[in-house]
This record gives sequence, C-alpha cells and structure tokens, in this order.
Amino acid sequence: MTPKTKVGLNAAALAAAMALGVLIGQSTAAQPQMAAALDALQGARSHLVAANNDKGGHRGKAIRAVDDAIAETRAGIRYAGY
Repeated sequence: MTPKTKVGLNAAALAAAMALGVLIGQSTAAQPQMAAALDALQGARSHLVAANNDKGGHRGKAIRAVDDAIAETRAGIRYAGY
C-alpha cells in the first residue's frame, strides 16, 4: 500500500467517524431524557467500578445490570433516531 493510499484511507475513516458522531449527537439531542439517563447510567457504572470489594458478588451483578441498561438505552436512542 502506498503512503498516498494510506493517507486517503485514514482520511475516509476519519470522515466516516465524524459523520457517525454527528448522527449520534443529533439522535441524542432530540431525546434529552434518554441522553440524561445514559449519562446517569455511565456515572453509576463508574462509581460501581471504583467501589472497594465485590460485596458478596453484588457489585459485579450491579455492574452487569447497569451495562445491560446502558445497552438498552443506546438501543432505544438508535431506534427513535431511525
């Protein structure tokens, strides 16, 4: 692969990533409650990860539950954004 081709592919990948970011931003901006819920869930996950010990396995279960909630919230945002 030539250096020129690599630069072109990198530029295309960057443009695609930026376009995707704009689309995601628009879909979450149109859904402020879902965006706020996603932010809160991500904050909760950070606190759980930072907590000491596993609390008899409950901390790990809570992290998995929050991960599931984050995934569902993102899926709802994507669904509503068409």
